[in-house]
Amino acid sequence: MTHIIRTRLVATLLATAVLPSPAQAAAPAALKAAAVAGVEAQAKDIQVMVDQVFSFAEPGFQEVRTSEYLAGILEKNGFTVTRGVAGIPTAFTATWGSGGPLIALGSDIDGLLGVSQTPGAATVEPLVAGAPGHGEGHNSGMPMMIAAAIAVKKVMTERKIPGRLMLWPGVAEELLGTKAYYVRAGMFRGVDACIFAHVNTGFGTAYGNLGLNGMVSVEYTFHGKTAHAAGMPWDGRSALDAAEIMDVAWNYRREHLPLGQRSHDVISRGGGQPNVVPDTASAWYYFREKDFAAVRNLYQTGNEIADAAAQATGTTVTRQLLGYAAPNFGNKPLAEAAYANIRAVGMPAWSADDQAFAGAIQSSNGFKPKPLATKIEPLSTPETRKGPGMGASDDIGDVMWTVPTITIGYPSNVPNIIFHHATAAMAMATPIAHKGAVAGAKAVAMTVLDLMTTPKLVSAAKSYFTDVELKTDRYAPVLEASDRPAIQRNAETMRELRPAMEKFYYDPAKYSTYLEQLGVKYPGAGKAPAGS
Repeated sequence: MTHIIRTRLVATLLATAVLPSPAQAAAPAALKAAAVAGVEAQAKDIQVMVDQVFSFAEPGFQEVRTSEYLAGILEKNGFTVTRGVAGIPTAFTATWGSGGPLIALGSDIDGLLGVSQTPGAATVEPLVAGAPGHGEGHNSGMPMMIAAAIAVKKVMTERKIPGRLMLWPGVAEELLGTKAYYVRAGMFRGVDACIFAHVNTGFGTAYGNLGLNGMVSVEYTFHGKTAHAAGMPWDGRSALDAAEIMDVAWNYRREHLPLGQRSHDVISRGGGQPNVVPDTASAWYYFREKDFAAVRNLYQTGNEIADAAAQATGTTVTRQLLGYAAPNFGNKPLAEAAYANIRAVGMPAWSADDQAFAGAIQSSNGFKPKPLATKIEPLSTPETRKGPGMGASDDIGDVMWTVPTITIGYPSNVPNIIFHHATAAMAMATPIAHKGAVAGAKAVAMTVLDLMTTPKLVSAAKSYFTDVELKTDRYAPVLEASDRPAIQRNAETMRELRPAMEKFYYDPAKYSTYLEQLGVKYPGAGKAPAGS
């Protein structure tokens, strides 16, 4: 079956090789077929990597095991790894090659707090109650990119093709916590093009303004004075009062903000016990808007309200910038080239078990039924996208405003689930996730070869970046020289939870798959392992 699929793919490549558009300037079909074969040869390795990272389930800035594991694989395959880049312990770059263009390949690796989930179970069944999990599917992207890079490296070595690769992980993306710091540190200096990947339920890419919000993540900490809350409240100055007044004031201000904004907050620290006036309290805000100027204005408004809340309560306030994300803007020539390869690869061949498990997730959780996709959707363009766009953010935008960049969505998850929720983790260590990552790796590898062998595509991507994207706006983050990545975030949580989580780390030396280790039958409903 694999031979038949590969034969069809080569025929498709040959049929599209004569397209004249610069964006379709492509590597020879034989090179792409060799890269596809190189990815297929790693199908087992992809499964192991996807399952292993799923089992680590580490949240932002604490991806210690994940980072070391992935960097180690790259080192074993001849890449030069630099750890701790941009002052972030779990960040790294892995480089290989010489001459030619420099192509960056990245994807996120962090999990989410509180969404631990048994893979292969169609109902919410935490592995470790309250622990983090991969409720966004970030366990699959870097394994996919590593497989693509290894396949490309083999082809380039055998055919003596000049060019360089740089792989990098997105750390703490759920906190929008690092990519602006990567850019500030010069990590993408000299990069000719970047291909990013994010898990999806379909298979595609896009160009132009992608409709995602820019964002500032900031924590305001109010400082007051303790006192006996019943005996001498007049001697105290409540920091919690200030945090609560800011919350109320911000909610009143919403009525008079542009409709496109999104803002939300939590009281991240509220005091110790009720009979002690809190001398310290913190409120953590996400401010989101559509362009650089609007994001900055929203941030400045938040700062003014925080200052006013402090004045109203006789307290003081400091702030810590925890993250930043630029609006997203995809590169047209890169997207068109990648889309041609996505169409050539096609959707994975889903089994009856795959479709049954997707249906079980949907029916068990009250979601609208929709089978796993079997067709490639049209290329997403500014003309075909409809509606106001997503309210969400992704800090790949900072890279997109630095070098020509696209995001490829690959089909490793189930339609109609809830992301940032346990349902988004249910399929992420099953054949659905594995097959989607294999398909994505093929498209990435083919697109990298296009860039390595056709200078016209590289120049077209750069021209679009300069002549189109930078004509619409300019990269203008709110980072200041004193801002530093919040690398201690989630450290205490992992110190508490890691011992229980370690019991569920995948052991590929003993078990063929993570489902086998957990005793979960696919596509059954699954049961959480004993002792969880």
